[in-house]
Amino acid sequence: MPEVAAIIVAAGRGTRAADGALPKQFRRIGGEAMVRRSLFMLVKEAKLGRVQPVIHPEDLELYRAAAAGIETLVPVYGGATRQASVREGLEALSAHPPDIVLIHDAARPFASADLVARAINAVTKTGAAIPALPVTDTVKSVDEDDNVDQTLDRNRLRLVQTPQAFEFVPLLAAHRRAAAQGREDFTDDAALAEWAGMKIVVFAGEPGNIKITNADDFARAEATLFALLGDVRTGTGIDVHAFGPGDHVMIGGVRIPHAQALIGHSDADVALHALTDAILGTLADADIGAHFSPSDPQWRDASSDHFFAFAVERVRARGGRIAHLDLTIICEAPRIGPHRDTIRACIARLADVDMNRVAVKATTSEKLGFTGRGEGIAAYATATIRLPFG
Repeated sequence: MPEVAAIIVAAGRGTRAADGALPKQFRRIGGEAMVRRSLFMLVKEAKLGRVQPVIHPEDLELYRAAAAGIETLVPVYGGATRQASVREGLEALSAHPPDIVLIHDAARPFASADLVARAINAVTKTGAAIPALPVTDTVKSVDEDDNVDQTLDRNRLRLVQTPQAFEFVPLLAAHRRAAAQGREDFTDDAALAEWAGMKIVVFAGEPGNIKITNADDFARAEATLFALLGDVRTGTGIDVHAFGPGDHVMIGGVRIPHAQALIGHSDADVALHALTDAILGTLADADIGAHFSPSDPQWRDASSDHFFAFAVERVRARGGRIAHLDLTIICEAPRIGPHRDTIRACIARLADVDMNRVAVKATTSEKLGFTGRGEGIAAYATATIRLPFG
């Protein structure tokens, strides 16, 4: 089998889609950074061993946050044009050149692993292959005064997408030759390959593989995501822990000073345990004890964010997304209210969702039961996720 690597182009500033805060590739769609969706598809779903990100020098911290938990090559910095950025990615791979390289735009977050497989299959025919869709509208060319001068034959026209696939060595040579001749005006790698004399084959693209270019495209992307992830599931989780000697409790990943600690095999974070079970429940994937046995010494005093991250990753592995997390803490003390937003922020960070998708509530049991007697803390959680149908 040929060795395949991918370059993901994420160095642009996204001015046409700018919201005044972030480059478009780092804006969120469905609660997740757009570039993360593209990375996840290439690494986790298409299972490519080497993915080379190309980013802007000012975006390193944004990239690290977006790519957390996804193993890619160390990002390299792009150039002044898309073409220059791709060349930087190719040069980074050239020390250990792959047989085939895929070039994919971070602004196409809905490309599928199946599309990648078709690209790899198609490139073996001619050494260069691009996904494309037929043109269904009538297309006309106009002059400088916007007067129609001719109607084009749409049967011979295609709308081109990424990822585009090439034999690595010829593409790198074409990029180097174009740079040496001062040609930086190619809008995609296929155009540069045409200029270099490479024969390019077209294979079927995907209608859902839309490119995010302007602000209106984000609304369309949200609608696309809603259609793709239409299997809505809800799970619940309950956990309790008793008090024992100590000077703090862990609630939702946050250390809260208290006259006692919660007793448990791990750090006894009652909130993260309940949330973990709620997420596992949405997947019908047993419970926290089945995956992390309390009799296993490796989990003694373990941080519960490890368990929670495991459940979150199980959702991602199914191609799903977390839509909402709802948590209720029941105790007489400590007071949860002063720490509410800190807990929400911690859970949102661990789940990689916006904070407005995490609710934390607290109540007492009016002095009734073990919580009312101050013997421990209980937590109830509900998780809502979206999965692809099937």
